[in-house]
Amino acid sequence: MDLNGVSAVVSGGASGLGEATARALAGAGAKVVVADLNEDKGKALADELGGVFVKTDVSDEAQVQAAVQAAVDTGAPLRVVVSSAGIGWASRTVGRDGTPHDLSTFEKVVQVNLIGTFNLMRIGAAAIGKTEPADADGLRGVVINTASVAALEGQTGQVAYSASKGGIVGMTLPAARDLAAIGVRVNTICPGIIDTPIYGEGEAAEAFKAKLAAPVPFPKRMGKASEFAHLVKALIENDYMNGETVRFDGGIRFQPK
Repeated sequence: MDLNGVSAVVSGGASGLGEATARALAGAGAKVVVADLNEDKGKALADELGGVFVKTDVSDEAQVQAAVQAAVDTGAPLRVVVSSAGIGWASRTVGRDGTPHDLSTFEKVVQVNLIGTFNLMRIGAAAIGKTEPADADGLRGVVINTASVAALEGQTGQVAYSASKGGIVGMTLPAARDLAAIGVRVNTICPGIIDTPIYGEGEAAEAFKAKLAAPVPFPKRMGKASEFAHLVKALIENDYMNGETVRFDGGIRFQPK
């Protein structure tokens, strides 16, 4: 699908993987709605890219609807929805002191990562379905969701995070089958260890990142956000990719710890 002249919504678009994706889509000619909670970064990026910023909690139905409507209101047909908003948490199911995992924290991670992804997908796809087909196949648009290799090989303390990301993987194929009726493709990316601002800066941060990258077979480094964005763009542009979960991890396989 050609990205030039379409509109797109990118959740978590103000930083990290979302920011790189917003830049890649805008560079290909798309009008991007940056949907994020960070107003300062989000507005600055949207202004830079000639897009639109909408403050968005992805677990909130009204806020997601507003972000999708902003894309529709650009006048360019909404063809792309990318979910990259998410949060992490580390806690054992039962801690070393015998304390059970906090339930409210588990619920929060699932609410943002899994339910938030579904919320944007369902509302975004409904809006895409109202557009005219973009090609002879009847394609109207593409949804790209972001999971994690932790969905497949969750480590110690990742029970909440892995459950939320595993849910995204689990709904990929059923969603693709559901949305085929309105000409919408759905694919999910499972990133591994990606270098984003979440790890901070300085000597200690670099040492920590080097440790994280050590198990990666090749290339022997962390992935780049720009490489993630390149994959998003490729999945959008390749019209035969549908219902797939794609690992993006340099060949890493997570060990228990």
